[in-house]
Amino acid sequence: MPFHTCPICRKRFPYKKIENSPDFPFCSRRCKLVDLGRWLEGEYVLPGSEEEDSEKPDADKDKEEE
Repeated sequence: MPFHTCPICRKRFPYKKIENSPDFPFCSRRCKLVDLGRWLEGEYVLPGSEEEDSEKPDADKDKEEE
């Protein structure tokens, strides 16, 4: 049986099939929700180019002016 390490609490846990593990890659629903909370709070950020970052505020301003 393979083992995996939870990315949140670092606990090693066994699993038979990923399809049968609804919380995978996390060991529990709690760790899954902790990860979701981190995404929602902005702790995790996907890298982007400076060009993308500078375009977003202008696009929002255009929508507000209409």
